[in-house]
Amino acid sequence: MSQKTLTDSAQAGAVEASPEAASTKRWWILGVIALAQLMVVLDATIVNIALPSAQADLGFSDGNRQWIVTAYALAFASLLLLGGRIADLFGRKTAFLIGVVGFAAVSALGGAATNFEMLVTARALQGAFGALLAPAALSLLNTTFTDAKERAKAFSVYGAIAGAGGAVGLLLGGVLTDALDWRWTLYVNVVIAVVAFAGGWMLLHNHRDAGNSKLDVPGTVLVAAGLFSLVYGFSNAETHDWNSPATWGFLIAGGVLLVAFAWWQTKAAHPLLPLRILLDRNRAASFLAVLISGGGMFGVFLFLTYYLQLNLGFSPTKTGVAFLPMVAALMVGAQLGTTKLVPRMGPKAVIPLGFGIAAVGMAWLTGIGVASSYTSAVLPQLIVVGFGLGLVMPPAMQLATGGVAAEDAGVASATVNAMQQVGGSIGTALLNTLAASAATDYLAGKDPSNKLVQAQATIESYTTAFWWSAGLFATGTLIAFLLYRRGVPEQDPDAAPVVHM
Repeated sequence: MSQKTLTDSAQAGAVEASPEAASTKRWWILGVIALAQLMVVLDATIVNIALPSAQADLGFSDGNRQWIVTAYALAFASLLLLGGRIADLFGRKTAFLIGVVGFAAVSALGGAATNFEMLVTARALQGAFGALLAPAALSLLNTTFTDAKERAKAFSVYGAIAGAGGAVGLLLGGVLTDALDWRWTLYVNVVIAVVAFAGGWMLLHNHRDAGNSKLDVPGTVLVAAGLFSLVYGFSNAETHDWNSPATWGFLIAGGVLLVAFAWWQTKAAHPLLPLRILLDRNRAASFLAVLISGGGMFGVFLFLTYYLQLNLGFSPTKTGVAFLPMVAALMVGAQLGTTKLVPRMGPKAVIPLGFGIAAVGMAWLTGIGVASSYTSAVLPQLIVVGFGLGLVMPPAMQLATGGVAAEDAGVASATVNAMQQVGGSIGTALLNTLAASAATDYLAGKDPSNKLVQAQATIESYTTAFWWSAGLFATGTLIAFLLYRRGVPEQDPDAAPVVHM
């Protein structure tokens, strides 16, 4: 046998062996990405349960309490597109590792906070580093998994984490607060970050798909200011009246700035958000699906947390455990939707179905009362809502980032995260305002000092929020059905991103 033949045979053997090794490496990469995403999603809710303990320890007022949550949301939402573009320009591994280290460092700063100002600053910095980490993680997932079946499985895992992470945050926050101290709801990120950093350092490749492009500075300023104003305006709606300039003024300013941003993207030589990303019909529908599901989910997490703790007397840990069946149902829905149903039936059938199931579950949840049982009035409804959202979020996230050019993967991923975050912020503000109005209306003409009347007023506020969440999911059903194209999406091998590991 000639030397050339031996060489060719050896190369052929290497080629045959490489797919299995690459596949194994891809699943390890998924684990690292999922861990980092879990850290980001956890911090949207993990601190919520610890707020009363933190408030008692640091001595800040009820009026300032909301800023512990809002500071994170403001920085995260307003800087997401910038974070996504940085990942495209300077390398996703670099962005991922800096995001992980920075997130861990400022989490430690928040855990060691000695006053309100230090804690709020740490939360805002968490949001900033999260805005760098989240799109880098999702774009790494998008460029690592290009095989249709493997990609569906990967996104079912990622989407389940994105959807259920809030509930897991409530559980972990409760356990850490009860067992240790509220500060551990922040310190825990350091432990997670060590594992994510080690895995990212060993497994990821720092490819720059948009290395020849330049950062769109005017676009960055416009979108950051626009998203900040929008989220800030809706946040003010919780503490100010809707007629307050602090509410409508920022909402109008945010709308004007975002319109200006969209106009500028048609003129910029190197746009921050190339409009070609938004022009695909399925992708645009998926962005809206993520926005709506993010807004409606807070009707479950926020108000049901209040109900379980204040009305049913659950401890923080027990409250977190109570959400686990929803997490399990969401994961089942995610696996079924991304790997079985969408590849066979297409998103036009599956995602509206998921929204419809979630709407039914939320409407069913309005049956709660002052002395209801968790097993009959909450548990079945949570399972229905979780399963429905599992059919929506992971497939929508997959479709929103699928088929984009490799140089746009980061910013497309950032747009998905921005939609979820902005949807959550809008949902929180709207549902809080509607719930408060419902309680006030119920108390009109009644004795507010009567404990039974007070309890029933809170139930009225919760059920109002649940009805509006159900309406939001019903709207999502209609929008998804009208916008998604018929048929199963075809994966264009020429448009699919190249695997970089």
